This record gives sequence, C-alpha cells and structure tokens, in this order.
Amino acid sequence: MKKSRNRLAAIAVAAIAVTGLVAGCSQGSATNPGGDTPQTGDAQVTLRYMNFSSNDGHEADLQAIVSAFEADNPGIKIAVETVPYADYSAKLQTAVAGGTEADTFELEYASFISYAKAGALADITGIDTAAYAESLVKAYQDGGKQFALPESFSNVVLFYNKDLFDAKGLAYPANEWTWADETKAAEALTDKAAGVWGDYQPISYNEFYKTVAQSGGQFLNAAGDATAFNDQAGLAGAKWLTGKSGTTMPTDADGANTPDFDTNLFTSGKLAMWHTGIWMFGTVAEKAPEMNWDVIVEPGNTQKASAMFSNAVGVSAKSQVQDAAKKWLSYYTASQTTIDTRLAKSWELPPVADQSKLDAYLKITPPANRQAVLDSLNAVALAPVVAKQQQMQDIVNDELATVSAGRASAEDALASMQAKVDPLLK
Repeated sequence: MKKSRNRLAAIAVAAIAVTGLVAGCSQGSATNPGGDTPQTGDAQVTLRYMNFSSNDGHEADLQAIVSAFEADNPGIKIAVETVPYADYSAKLQTAVAGGTEADTFELEYASFISYAKAGALADITGIDTAAYAESLVKAYQDGGKQFALPESFSNVVLFYNKDLFDAKGLAYPANEWTWADETKAAEALTDKAAGVWGDYQPISYNEFYKTVAQSGGQFLNAAGDATAFNDQAGLAGAKWLTGKSGTTMPTDADGANTPDFDTNLFTSGKLAMWHTGIWMFGTVAEKAPEMNWDVIVEPGNTQKASAMFSNAVGVSAKSQVQDAAKKWLSYYTASQTTIDTRLAKSWELPPVADQSKLDAYLKITPPANRQAVLDSLNAVALAPVVAKQQQMQDIVNDELATVSAGRASAEDALASMQAKVDPLLK
C-alpha cells in the first residue's frame, strides 16, 4: 500500500479556520457556481469530484470506476479533479472559502470532523450504509448524523518473524495474547549481542492514544474539551511504550526513529515483533522474500483496540446536485467495480462489511493471516482529533521522549502532558 501512517495522521484542518471559511462562502456549488437550479429530467447532470488518493499511480484506476458508474448512470457525468496530497488541504480550504468546492470531495478522518462541524458537508443521514463495516460508518458520524461515507481503510497489526520464534522454540503470537504475553516473548527473543530485538513499537502519540484504549481508558473526555489520559490506563500505556526502550526494543542511540530503521531491522531478520501498518505488506514481501513471517491482531492490555486510518467522501452542503452526488458516493465507495479495482491494484482496502468480497485479498500471501486485518475492525481506536492537532501531538511525543530517555517518570510526564494539552482544547 502507498499509505504511510505519518501521512495519514499529519493533516488536521483547524475547526476554527474551517468555520471561518464556510461562513464566507458564496451560495452555489462548483458545478453551479451561481446557485442556479440544475437541469433535471432527461438532461445530463455533471458533478465534480475532487480527490488526492488517486494521485501518483491510481489515476487510471479511478477513471475506470468513473466510466463504469457513468455507464450505469447515463444521466450523470463525473468531472474528476485530482490534486497532489501535499497541496490538497490548502486547495480544499480555498475552494470552500470561495464557494467553488466540488460537489463531492475526499477527506481524511483527521480533517472530516472539522468540515462536518463547520457545516461544509451535507447531512446524508438515511443513505444506505448496510454495505460498510460498522466501525467505519460510525467514524464519519457527528451528533448522530452521517456526513460522509467511508472510502477506504488501513490499520496496524503485529508483524512477527516465525523463524526467530522457531529458533527459540516459542509459540507464535495468538489472539488471546495480552501485553504480558508479548513482553515475555520479547524478552526471550532479544539477543543484544547478536543484534536481535524482540519488539519494536514507536514511542509516539500515534501509539500512545491506542495503548490508552487498550488499557480501557480514553485519551479525551466524552465532550472532547479535556484530556482523560492521566489515569491508570494512561500510565499503563506510557509505561508499556517507554519501558521497551533499551530492554526489548532498540533506543534512539541504536537508530530507532530514523527513516526505515524498523523496516530494515525486520526485513533483515533482526526483529521478532513489529507494530506497524498493513501498508507494509508489499514492502516486506519484496525486501525479504525468503523470510517466514505473519501477522496477528495487536495484543491489548485489558482489551483489544486497533489503530484504524481511513479516507472518506462527502457531499458539499452547497451542492445543487446532491441526489446525483449521493449515487456517486455509494457507487464509488462500495460497488463491486470499486472493490475489484482496489483489490486488483492494491489501492487500499474497500470498507465493505461482507468479507466474502475480500476473498481475493485474503488469499494473497504473505502474510497468510490477512484475516487479522479485518478482525482488527472489531475493536477500533480512532485517533483523537482537535483543532490544534499538531501541537497536541508534539507535546505528547516530547513528553514520552523524556520518559524513554530516563529524564522523567511516566507519572510526571503524564501530568506535564495534561497541563500542556488541556489549554489547547479550550
């Protein structure tokens, strides 16, 4: 997969900024910029779709889906606008500000909620969502209303090197494993003299919020206006991540957190267990074709909770062709044409609930246990999203780094983290 977890988590549109943009919008849509009533009856309806995910390799795949949709819906034509990912956020905000946004457009989960709360997205509650995995549908709801449909997803699982487990005579990771089981195996598998490490999990915000959930806690309170991680669940998560450093996991001095370090460590046969995303399947298979490896749903502490990253598509609240737009959303996200195209072209995973439609994906090896990808959706930990997202992430990363470096206790770091993050939420 072409996704990277850093890229997926990097964008977070500020709610205040988006609200200001929406407030300044003129009436109408990109298709009907003056707000004119579109033609109806037998006349052709043209709607615009702006996206980033087809850029740099999947443009033809998107066009194939568009052509199939137009053949099935002869009264609707899709005008596609593909924008490079690096430029997408700014271009969408500018379009919303000028009232020229496309009738339908792609969103990452991290930016979805800001557009929904700002009123930029049409309420599509009532649209048929039976085809989608429930956790993915709920990710694009706000206040009980549906504002987008899931388009694709990727998630994080536990990779493991079977050869290293076999060499130590250890049983492979199992679904019932907890952190304690992973720790016990990692300690047995670590051989610093041979340069072999038992475990690797980034000490970062993206892992911390998930470990809080795996301990039964929450990163933010229900209202989203205060942190909730400074408790026993958060403490367990912080200690779990930072306690590995230098014991079962390499330190920064060993090269951890440098580009591709973890990938190279695993593919060279020097890493037994690795917490990373399913987008690495192809890379591992290519770089280590002889290695015997597999994946499993990540162990939890008191419960399972897997990180899930997703893209979605929504309808502009100002679009004058919303009925046609909803047809396009449904087709583009869940049609058999889309499913077949995504699986054949390794273009992320379609968000469908019917696992039989993903049989082709599940049969690709390695890894043999691709079912773990779908099983991970049974318990999802969504990334907390706030207006000052990057500031929040930087604070968490910095405080966790002080613990792993031995400059602060986990308790003190959590207290400091809370004191710094809470003001960002007001």
